[in-house]
Amino acid sequence: MTISRRVALFLLAFGVWSYLLWPTFMRNIWNSDRSWAQGSPTAYLIVHLVIAVVSLVLGTIIGVLGWRAFRATRS
Repeated sequence: MTISRRVALFLLAFGVWSYLLWPTFMRNIWNSDRSWAQGSPTAYLIVHLVIAVVSLVLGTIIGVLGWRAFRATRS
């Protein structure tokens, strides 16, 4: 399968965007009043933590694919 340079850059940008977006989102969720009840994490925090981790993993995979495709188009 051949990925164009434009698609490779898009995938790479998606991976970078994931690392810019999700850590900030998690910091905001972590500090939210709805995330903690009597010192324990709530379902709200746990669900959003799972979403953020999955998104970072997928962003990493997509970014790596984009980087490899980008490098392949340079040669």
